[in-house]
Order: sequence, then structure tokens, then C-alpha cells
Amino acid sequence: MAEIKICGISTPEALEACITGGADYCGLVFFPPSPRNVGMEEASALAERAGSRIGRVGLFVNADDAFIGEAIAAGKLDAVQLHGKETPGRCAQVKARFGVPVWKALSVATAQDVERAGQYSGAADLLLFDAKTPDEAALPGGMGLTFDWSLLRAYRGATRWGLAGGLTPNNVVEAIAATGAPLVDTSSGVETAPGLKDVDKIVRFCKAAQ
Repeated sequence: MAEIKICGISTPEALEACITGGADYCGLVFFPPSPRNVGMEEASALAERAGSRIGRVGLFVNADDAFIGEAIAAGKLDAVQLHGKETPGRCAQVKARFGVPVWKALSVATAQDVERAGQYSGAADLLLFDAKTPDEAALPGGMGLTFDWSLLRAYRGATRWGLAGGLTPNNVVEAIAATGAPLVDTSSGVETAPGLKDVDKIVRFCKAAQ
């Protein structure tokens, strides 16, 4: 059974749907340009509500240490997801500085993109293979794009990994069957509009993935 992460959680209702559905992680986005961004006070309130019922992963894009540290404290984060152009060295630095697991999102469009994953061995605790967004896109993810899942057959690394990019309640079963993904991550796939989570879709996604 794949682990489940629902990213871009910003309301108590969406958080409770993740917990009800049996998701393993909820993602809190700390990236102001995103419609899913949460402030420190919001993150703190969601963390208090969640307690020990679900893991919390903070998503960052090329953020500095001060900002990451503030967010870890506010959201009581269990892991940090780096979703920008962070190098293996930067991932290792964040891991050493804060003592929390580091997830690194890698944009995939070609076999070479999957091969790049090897560079992060030892630097990241989990690799999240996500669909590559257009160069001119304002956001690095959460746009509902998928990629050719067969490319992941080439991945032979020892680092834990997960699948993201355009996953919905309707295709997640097929995605897991095609890739053997040990973890699946969705954001826009359980929304009615950018940043607006659909409680029923969250629960349906979780049940399908299970």
C-alpha cells in the first residue's frame, strides 16, 4: 500500500479530510506566490489541530535558513520538501542544520531527469518525482501536469521515492500499478479551483490509493 501525502492544505476542513481519509502526510506550502501558501500563524494553528494524527511536510522553493527555521517551528514540521533548484549540497546543508528529513522534488520530462536522482543519494531522504512545469510557469508544481510514468522504471537508486504530478482520485490506482510508487502526492488533483481543496475528493483519493 502506498503512503499518501495531500499537499497544499490550508484549512481545518481540508486537514480533517486528510486525517479521516487516512493520509500519512499533509503538505503545508511556504511559498507566497502559491495560491496554497500558508502564513506562520495559519501553519501553527493547523499543527495544533493536527497534533500527532498526521505527519506534516513543509514545502519550500529556494528558501533561506531563517525562513525554513521559522516554518519548522510554526508548523511543527516532520519533514522539509525542497521544490526549487536546490542542489544536493543545499539539501545536505538543510538536513544537517535542522535535523529533519529532507524531501527533494525532481522535475521529470525525460529519462535523463530520472538519472539525475542519483546525485541526491545521501543528501535527500526521499525523492519526489514530479511533472516538469513549463519554463515560463509561475509555480514549480501543483499545476495538474503528469509525465510518462514508464520513465520511472529506470530508477534504481537506494533513496526512498514518491510520485507526484497530476494525480487524481481517478488515476492514482493506475499510477501506483504502473510505477510501484511507495508514496503518492497530490495537490491540484483534489481541488475545485487552485488552492481550494475538495473534502470529498481528498477522501476519495485516499481510499483509491489504499
